[in-house]
Amino acid sequence: MKKHLTRATKDYLKAIYALSVNGLSASTNDLAKRLNIAAASVTGMIKRLAQTNPPLVDYRKHHGVTLTPTGEQAALEIIRHHRLLETYLHDSLGFSWDEVHEEAERLEHVISEKFEARIDKVLGHPTHDPHGDPIPDLNLVMPQKASTRLSTLRPPQEAIIERVNDEDGNLLRYLQEKSLVPGSKLKIRAHSPFDGNLTLEINGEEIILGPAVTHHIFIKEA
Repeated sequence: MKKHLTRATKDYLKAIYALSVNGLSASTNDLAKRLNIAAASVTGMIKRLAQTNPPLVDYRKHHGVTLTPTGEQAALEIIRHHRLLETYLHDSLGFSWDEVHEEAERLEHVISEKFEARIDKVLGHPTHDPHGDPIPDLNLVMPQKASTRLSTLRPPQEAIIERVNDEDGNLLRYLQEKSLVPGSKLKIRAHSPFDGNLTLEINGEEIILGPAVTHHIFIKEA
């Protein structure tokens, strides 16, 4: 069914998947903000997606929208395309990690399953993209992803960065400069209860990060 879906439909399914975490519904306002589309247009689109055969979403007025099993499979296929492309662009073509998201956004809709399989094989069947996000496997099973934010840690906790949000190129460039990349180990030295700033040690140096940064870094405790 995926090959018959429009680009707009795929973008909606991917956005709903991203917003409907832990079984929660995605609101039309959140979808409108994420897709940069008027809320009224979003409502009209999700009503159409709820009426496809089979339905791609479950929509209840004033209760938001969730993906049906069919819609979730379609979303995971697009996410697999996207993250494999990001990894290929970064590892094989030399794109920096702040460039790959937008390139993958354009390419994810047009590559064939044969091309996807070839990329996967050439890369050695990667499980995570350059930002640490898990890649759905060939059966479209999504590996568990890190969900603990750096902002929740307190001294003297230690942690390893597992993934970072990938949609802000400026943030990614800053994180790269500070060595705040997946696999990096850090120690929490201090926490300011007034502004939420964290002082942490990484690579033998201390840096201070505010919530605008620490909220977008996901870790596992070391």
